[in-house]
Amino acid sequence: MSRVRVLQGADYKKETMEKVIQYFKGVKLEWGKITWPERKQVIAQTIVVLVIVIAFTIYTYGLDVLFKGIINILNLKA
Repeated sequence: MSRVRVLQGADYKKETMEKVIQYFKGVKLEWGKITWPERKQVIAQTIVVLVIVIAFTIYTYGLDVLFKGIINILNLKA
C-alpha cells in the first residue's frame, strides 16, 4: 500500500520555497556555462538578418504587384 504525504500549511510553503530556491540555484549554475557571442558578431548577424528580411519583403511586394497586374489584364479581356 502506498503512502501519500499530505502537506498542509507551513510545511507546504516551506517545501515549495525550498524547491523554488533550488530551481534558481540551478539557473545560476547553468547561467555561468553560457558562452555569449562577441558584440561584433551579434551586430554582423543582425545586419545579415535585416538585409534578408528587406530583400524578401521587396521580392514579395514585387510578386504581388506582378500578379495584380496580370489579374487586372485578364479581367479587362473577360
